[in-house]
Amino acid sequence: MKKLLTLAIVSVFTISTFTSCEEKTKEEKLIEQMEADGAEIKTNEDGTKVKMETEDTKVKIKKEDGETEIKVKDKQ
Repeated sequence: MKKLLTLAIVSVFTISTFTSCEEKTKEEKLIEQMEADGAEIKTNEDGTKVKMETEDTKVKIKKEDGETEIKVKDKQ
């Protein structure tokens, strides 16, 4: 019984470790989506500002003081 309980606890920790590594931030998901849509992506030298633009959508991502600001604007 003790071995079964130990095995269950170890399994839960192992599974949670693998699933937590796969999570992406909203920013990463948005960048991947815009890349897939063929967006023109511009990033400043220090990486604090990202501008992406497709025919239909314009996205700006700004990182300042540990906070991320995301603006999505439809061109229609």
